[in-house]
Amino acid sequence: MATQIVMDQTGDTRHEFDPGNAEALARAERRFRELTGAGFTAALRTGPGEVTRIRSFDPTAQETLFYPRLVGG
Repeated sequence: MATQIVMDQTGDTRHEFDPGNAEALARAERRFRELTGAGFTAALRTGPGEVTRIRSFDPTAQETLFYPRLVGG
């Protein structure tokens, strides 16, 4: 199972999917595009406390994190 973790002001939401299931993979890619289109930053967890920013959907990623855009004032 692969996981997409969406961080927001309420905490986090986890979306698990089977990358071997074409329909689940399509939903995950659609979620990736919707979130990054809304301003979220996508990153792959590369190690304990380490992430690498990505700009396109990676169907082989075991865990993708989505961070909201920071807003200052």
